[in-house]
Amino acid sequence: MDAAIQYILYFAVLVVLAVPLGRFMAHIMDGEHTFLSPVIAPVERGVYRLLRIDAAEQMGCRRYLASVLVFSGIGLVALVALQVLQSFLPGNPQHLPGVSWDLSFNTAASFITNTNWQSYSGETTLSYFVQFMGLTVQNFLSAGTGIAVMFALIRGFRQVKEQGLGSFWVDLTRTVLYVLIPLNLVFGICLAAGGVISNFQPAQKAELVEPVAVQPNADGGWSVIDGAQIEGDTVKVDGKVVEGARVVTEQFLPQGPAASQVAIKQSGTNGGGFFGASSAHPYENPNAFTNIIEMTSLLLIPVACCFTFGIGVKNARQGKAIFAAMFILLVVFTGIIAVNEHMGTPQLADGGAVNIEMTDGQAGGNMEGKESRFGIASSSTWSAFTTAASNGSVNSMHDSYTPLGGFVQMLQIALGEVVFGGVGCGLYGMIGFAILTVFIAGLMVGRTPEFLGKKIEPTEMRWAVVLCLATPFAILVSSTIACMVPGLVDQLNNGGAHGFSEVLYTLTSAGGNNGSSFAGMNCNIPWINVLLGIEMLFARFLPIAGTLAIAGSLAEKGKVAEGAGTLSTTNAMFVFLLVFVVLLIGALSFFPALALGPVAEFFQMVA
Repeated sequence: MDAAIQYILYFAVLVVLAVPLGRFMAHIMDGEHTFLSPVIAPVERGVYRLLRIDAAEQMGCRRYLASVLVFSGIGLVALVALQVLQSFLPGNPQHLPGVSWDLSFNTAASFITNTNWQSYSGETTLSYFVQFMGLTVQNFLSAGTGIAVMFALIRGFRQVKEQGLGSFWVDLTRTVLYVLIPLNLVFGICLAAGGVISNFQPAQKAELVEPVAVQPNADGGWSVIDGAQIEGDTVKVDGKVVEGARVVTEQFLPQGPAASQVAIKQSGTNGGGFFGASSAHPYENPNAFTNIIEMTSLLLIPVACCFTFGIGVKNARQGKAIFAAMFILLVVFTGIIAVNEHMGTPQLADGGAVNIEMTDGQAGGNMEGKESRFGIASSSTWSAFTTAASNGSVNSMHDSYTPLGGFVQMLQIALGEVVFGGVGCGLYGMIGFAILTVFIAGLMVGRTPEFLGKKIEPTEMRWAVVLCLATPFAILVSSTIACMVPGLVDQLNNGGAHGFSEVLYTLTSAGGNNGSSFAGMNCNIPWINVLLGIEMLFARFLPIAGTLAIAGSLAEKGKVAEGAGTLSTTNAMFVFLLVFVVLLIGALSFFPALALGPVAEFFQMVA
């Protein structure tokens, strides 16, 4: 019962906060006066004057897309340069060296695409200066880019026989100034008050209460030696000296401005960890208070975008219908993860010999890879939220989830992260599915496909297909390439079905612009870094191109009056059809691959 209350609380807090934020974003889109205008409006006008931006400019879809690509391309080059030249730049108290070209490209591609995939450990690889001036800047700008494209799509539905979709530069400026900065100022203060560190001190070392014996492992790292007897600098197991063993007496304690970084990485659905362990790190997420703040913030803007869409297209019921479809999928997926993690596996129960039920004395279920301070409910909900959004931060080890728990995580990403998805991009991804649904439903009943008063014709259909299939194409092609490389098996911690799941999850995460991983695959080698970087760029910008093409085509159309033959897109039947189409495309695209990974692992488990 306590766990059920936790789940209900998480969903309730999310929706209650998202509704007013969605209304606020709709006002921002149209440049209307808000309670922040007296403070921010002068700054906004100053930005326009400084950068010579015409606030009244109306860009066509091609010019809007060109602006997005040029802006993102400049960000890519700048971020690569910052990493490569890191050793020569200030704000580097640990004197970290420059980053290799392949890792620099991978990281730059990751952050400009709002993926925040990390083939490195943040606190030991990147300086404070690069974190601030490179990564944090892109966390704002990549999130703002997604919201700007969503604004353009809304105007496409709203415009009648016009070509203008607004100005990318205006949309980006307003999003950053009015939404992202104020929201993250609040989140950052809350996190700092909750115990998330925020300083500019270099890393520190602390004496361990008890020394720990370690030895080299096959991955080039160190593993703790179980049952070791430590005598000075000598390590013995069962009376025999362990050659090559070391005695560790100090712990590395990273420092830095984590609170501000964590706030924007969560609310902007970026997800990259300031610390290597991401949101499981006690400096980044120390307690239940910071956990619920972070978990709520990572889906807050994507949920709010549904209500922004409804207000923006002058049809609030349509926004609620899109929200309902996304919400149903999220609740179902969260429930599947929760049930499987609370029940555990036959192996954990050892055929009934071990009691894994939840009691006052134990958490029960599958606690492997989960933090005791969060438990199964918070961990399962976080895993569902972060894979529903294109976020990727984790507070538990996804590699240790049950096969069906990992299956759902992978499926949510593979669907294009349209179960709310990333900021802006999740909404326009779901609109692509909505257009397909309208077309399919129209064929079934013999009616002309219409959506929000606009006829859906071949142009919209072609680009909707591109929008819906770009992510599956990127994931499946990249996974195929990776599996064909002979050296891949050497980068895995596990073989068999779970080893394939590690590969599939990695490529799915990159193609879905998520950034999380099973953590069972070593990805920091040149060919994987390059492959993942290309995949992330493809999966980000092809859907943006498709979205803007749809917006431009719709804007040039006239409105079609509703009649007796008009298919309703706001009722329960449409919501059901939309959910069905999303799952159908996901099943047709990914079931064969998923059957070789988590599904096969599940049947191996129960056999």
